[in-house]
Amino acid sequence: MLDRLIARWRAWQEARALRRHAIPDGLWLLTLARYPFLSTLDDAEQAELRRLCALFLSAKEFHGAGGFVVSDEVAVAIAAQACLPILRLGLEAYAGFVGIVVHAGEVLARREFMDEDGVVHRYEEVLAGEAMEGGPLMLAWSESSPDAQAGELPYNVVIHEFAHVLDMQNGAADGVPALAAGEREAWLDVLESEWQAFCDAVDAGVETLIDPYGAEAIEEFFAVAVEAFFVAPLALSLEQPALYQLLRGYFHQDPAARLARC
Repeated sequence: MLDRLIARWRAWQEARALRRHAIPDGLWLLTLARYPFLSTLDDAEQAELRRLCALFLSAKEFHGAGGFVVSDEVAVAIAAQACLPILRLGLEAYAGFVGIVVHAGEVLARREFMDEDGVVHRYEEVLAGEAMEGGPLMLAWSESSPDAQAGELPYNVVIHEFAHVLDMQNGAADGVPALAAGEREAWLDVLESEWQAFCDAVDAGVETLIDPYGAEAIEEFFAVAVEAFFVAPLALSLEQPALYQLLRGYFHQDPAARLARC
């Protein structure tokens, strides 16, 4: 009886959120048109993505930084890109944070670290986005807008940062998202092998589909691989088929097959 009441209450909460944050048809169609990798979804997938986006907008708090105004167009565009990876995983995958801070452009962040000799080093880093455990998540709209998708390499800051969110579901980012019991070792067998092959190619000066930034650390390799999986899936399936199949199994999606049927 209690379980039934809880289920009814949750259904009522979801229905209310969907009403309050319903995405207008015109804005939704515009968003799909502006991000071609979204338009490959079939009607049922697009409907589910739209539902998830409305719930995402209900659950998350957007804040514009430095005078930037987060319009409905900006919020829906970010939500659509963020929700694509969790199309089959569900919104609970992003339950660990609430705030999303959006800047107009890239941010100059001051960093420092202590080396093994105890010497503190300070430097500055230009950020297009940043995901921190527990949030908030930061994005630069200049790197998240449709205009930012036109480069040669697969590039999507929103998907990249939300891949880090998925990675941090089970603690610090290490390239391993939340998996079923006993799957971690098998995951790392594939991911580490694919990462090493990728690093060898980068070191040899071989042009790679995945951004060479992925050679910095295995958690960054995971994030840029997820970008490629959704933005350039067919090319990734040909260049690193084992990596593609690993991500296909985790996300329960096959973007290359979607692209092939279009």
